[in-house]
This record gives sequence, structure tokens and C-alpha cells, in this order.
Amino acid sequence: MKEASLNTASGIRGDSDVPPKHIVVLGVGNLLLSDEGVGVHVANRLMEMDLPDGVEVIEGGTDGFQLMNVVTEADRLIVVDALKGGNPPGSIYRLDINDAPRSADLFKTSVHQIGILEVIHLAELVGQTPETTVIGVEPKCLEVGMELSPEIQTKIPRVIELILREIKRPASG
Repeated sequence: MKEASLNTASGIRGDSDVPPKHIVVLGVGNLLLSDEGVGVHVANRLMEMDLPDGVEVIEGGTDGFQLMNVVTEADRLIVVDALKGGNPPGSIYRLDINDAPRSADLFKTSVHQIGILEVIHLAELVGQTPETTVIGVEPKCLEVGMELSPEIQTKIPRVIELILREIKRPASG
């Protein structure tokens, strides 16, 4: 009983008093272009895991503007995708959407990535942008094929580890 009154007096609220944030992990990419589909492969792997309440995993494929509701309804968004940053294949990037270039011409990644960036920035224009983090993996192969290259396949556990860390990270504002 003392513990309950101490928690109340100090302003600490139980988990049942605070609704979980709606965190969306959005895996995007084209499964038909080998490493370009890394975000979808990661999303499919995450869907097999027991994730915390409030976390939703969506395989966005190459849907672009059709993902507007997904973006605007999230409190926090973690986008997973192939990202061409000019480093060796398998390099993993983490960037806050506020650090991403505003112009799609400057953000040189895959064709569909332009669509997801436009969706996120459009959501900002209507005042409904979630806190957004992009986790990218430098692709090795963008040839037609549904399998990831071995270099990218071996990075999936590390990408998942980074996503789970992002999920646990407190909101920045």
C-alpha cells in the first residue's frame, strides 16, 4: 500500500494509465529487384516476432502515396528500405527524417523511395507527420530476382536489432 501511495505522490503512473504510442514499422521496397526488397524482407521477419503493444508492422512494398493513412495515423514511424548512400554493400544507415533532404532529387535511393519521402513530407504539410526514422541498407544487387544477396541477408538480424532499439527509444518530443 505504501508503494502505491508513493508512486501516486511522485507522479509515476502505471502502464494501464498511459495508452501505448502507435509505432509503425514500415518496410518498403520492390521484392522483384533483389536487395531493393530488403525493407519488405525485414517487415516479414518482424511480423513473426512478439512485439510490444502499440507496435504495428506493415509491408508497404512500392505503394507510395497509398501509404498516406499509414503515415498520418502513426505517432512514430520507422521506415526500413534499401538506401544508396555510396558506401559498401550492407552498410546500415539511420537517419531522422528531419535530416533527409527535402528534394527527392537529392535523396538518391530507389524509385519507390521518392514516393515514400513525398508521402512523409506531404503529411508534414497537412500537419500530421509522425516522428520518423529511416533505417536503410546499402544494396549490392538490384537485378531482377526475389532473393537478397548474401551480404544483405546477413545484415537482417542487425537491422532488426536496430529497429527494436528504436521502438524502445523514448519519443523526442
